[in-house]
Amino acid sequence: MKNFSTVGTRLALAALFTAASAASAAPLSCEFRADAPDSHTVVKGDTLWDISATFLQKPWCWPTVWGMNREEIANPHWIYPGQIIWFDRAAGRLRLGNRLDADGGAGSLSNDRLQPRTRTQGLGKDAVPSIPAGVIEPFLTQPLIIEDDELKGAPRIVATQEGRVFLGKGDKAYVRGELKDNSSFQVFRPGAPLKDPVTKQIIGYEAFYLGTLKLQAEARPGASDVHTFTVATANQEMGKGDQLRAVPPTPMQNYVPHPPEQQVAAHVVAVYGGVTHAGQNQIVSINRGKLDGLDIGAVLQLYHAGRTVSDSTAKKGWFGREQQVRLPDEEVGSLFIFRTFKHISYGLIMQVTAPVEVGDVAKSPE
Repeated sequence: MKNFSTVGTRLALAALFTAASAASAAPLSCEFRADAPDSHTVVKGDTLWDISATFLQKPWCWPTVWGMNREEIANPHWIYPGQIIWFDRAAGRLRLGNRLDADGGAGSLSNDRLQPRTRTQGLGKDAVPSIPAGVIEPFLTQPLIIEDDELKGAPRIVATQEGRVFLGKGDKAYVRGELKDNSSFQVFRPGAPLKDPVTKQIIGYEAFYLGTLKLQAEARPGASDVHTFTVATANQEMGKGDQLRAVPPTPMQNYVPHPPEQQVAAHVVAVYGGVTHAGQNQIVSINRGKLDGLDIGAVLQLYHAGRTVSDSTAKKGWFGREQQVRLPDEEVGSLFIFRTFKHISYGLIMQVTAPVEVGDVAKSPE
């Protein structure tokens, strides 16, 4: 099936999708492709997503056919170039191993059947990553969404060095507000409100990331009413009225995607970048978050919401009105959740067959 994409070059999303669902959820089907090869030798540049798609109809079934349990998939598992992934057709499993020497027979599988290796010291430069950091890295720490409780009481720039309208790198900024023992801050400007497509209530605000500030001197009672900051980085012009939030800790770069532990039904709230449609490797926000059962790595299926149409073939009702029927939702792709807020989450669109737009459905895999 041909993928739809709005980017010039397809960036492969290396995702290790699990089919380990909660005990209360219905089991997910996990089938091998009819043309699945007997083996695949891992080479540099491979992604786990592409490798799994070689064997499986649904790539997020990977850990199920590895036979991993819930505890095992919670840990990072890495695969390295030179290793061989074997399709054990009799057992219906994928296995990781090495070719035996000539005495063992070409193409045979070592008795020591390996599982993807767990490493506690990080990914390592040669390992096949589960998600390439470059695809979503800018979206991991920048304040793309601001919720109401973050706006209230957020420190703000109240004056600039020598009365400048805009600040650049190295300039001083004077800030009022509670720092809460933090010294590094991101500067953002609240943007358009994000409304739930169903309830129409405001659930957050887009945030324009402007740069970072570094604390130079805190306010001192009797001497100064403001904190003195220096602009460390400036992505866009910043000035009076722009707000601050503490720089969050560097996120863990290992992801183990999985279906949500509870059933989730969401809608696309916005497409990042201000466009109306999104394709492969673009970012969308949905109206469900941490408090709704989503966590980092959750996988959802994307659907065009079924339209309501008139049934001209049915008997007309009162005043000659035609009966209305709702068409089924049409699946168009997959969404990988990589950042969650209370009631909003950001997801990266996987492969898609049609453009994704605001109002589309995102729900647990079936």
